[in-house]
Amino acid sequence: MAHSAPIRPVLVVEDDDDVRAAIAEILEGEGYEVAVAANGREALEELVHLVAPCLILLDLRMPVLDGAGFLRNLRSDWPRLKSVPVLVLTAVDTEPPPDTQGLLRKPIIPDELVAIVDRLSGRSA
Repeated sequence: MAHSAPIRPVLVVEDDDDVRAAIAEILEGEGYEVAVAANGREALEELVHLVAPCLILLDLRMPVLDGAGFLRNLRSDWPRLKSVPVLVLTAVDTEPPPDTQGLLRKPIIPDELVAIVDRLSGRSA
């Protein structure tokens, strides 16, 4: 499959090493390029060097800089990334934060993850 534009990665921001690795493995198996970060601060540092991601998968409860703090920074300090969709990953019963494309509950079902990532990243299934 030929790509006319640079491949835009999915950025996975998740503090649980096993969950982060599992999501990356699932998405890489589907042909996505994946960048990872263990908290919001690492994610912001990653964005300095990263081609604008096609999607950000964001845990809400993380140490150092949580998901809400990451979103505030992303939307206020990164104008080039304002249009990047953000999908919240959470194990708690909550509503998705404003300015996100919804949420995916943990534990994550691989087929559901791939379907929603395909849709939000603009990739045809």
